Amino acid sequence: MSNTTELAILAEYEIDKPTYSALKDSLYPGASDQSVAMVLSYCKARKIDPMLKPVHLVPMMVKTGKKNDKGYDEKEWRDVVMPGIGLYRIDAARSGQYAGMSEPEFGEDITEQLGSKSITYPRWCKITVRKFIQGQTVEFTAKEFWRENYATAKKDIDEPNSMWFKRPYGQLAKCTEAQALRKAFPDVVGQEVTGEEMEGKTFAGNTYEAEVVKTIDVIGDQTFCIDTIEACSNMDELKTVFSKLYKEYPHARDNLTKAKDARKAELEAADRKSTEDFLAGLEEPTTTQEGA
Repeated sequence: MSNTTELAILAEYEIDKPTYSALKDSLYPGASDQSVAMVLSYCKARKIDPMLKPVHLVPMMVKTGKKNDKGYDEKEWRDVVMPGIGLYRIDAARSGQYAGMSEPEFGEDITEQLGSKSITYPRWCKITVRKFIQGQTVEFTAKEFWRENYATAKKDIDEPNSMWFKRPYGQLAKCTEAQALRKAFPDVVGQEVTGEEMEGKTFAGNTYEAEVVKTIDVIGDQTFCIDTIEACSNMDELKTVFSKLYKEYPHARDNLTKAKDARKAELEAADRKSTEDFLAGLEEPTTTQEGA
């Protein structure tokens, strides 16, 4: 980023350089300057501290309205700002009427094969949010089903994506809590769905259509990608795994490429060491004559 652009952003949103660096390098790693500026603009309008990370930058493949030479829609990657469940909680608390919520209640466990993965998940989740209304505590309950909420790894397949596979209870609980908060505080949190709910699903707006193609847990995804790369035991496996992850995790590509290069260097070094050891074993042993 040029100094002129940086100074303009710092001045417009009245933040200091350390805060901006923390947003760009820690809270939203890999995000462009324009995307971080969108976060700052959203938070300024809502009077929310951006350091609380109340919103997510969700990478979307968006139709541009143009056609390519074969007549197909042209698409491009864009970051879209979406509220997180944390922002819902902040808004509810600020209202002065939030009286807490129940612990998530889950339905019976179901185990089934979805695509190439066998997963156990709760049939449903129920959460009750309590609200003070004219001196009385009123309850608003939401019940959400896992099958109706989970996100798939790819379009037109049943297999859950990495986050819904790793956290089938936690992800459903977030979606259920968001729905309960919307029911209890419609005039406070609004009706816009959260990034957690939209993860991996199709989004249709008035002016464009987009597919939320990947998880909004950027740091979690980067950790998963790096761990998977580091687990590769040979070059063929590394090539296959990297190609798959590079397509599925566009927002983690920078760190993914670095992890791939590092693992490649390690495997090449291991191969050289193995070859040297093998060749050393072929050398004729040195003999000594006794009694010379």
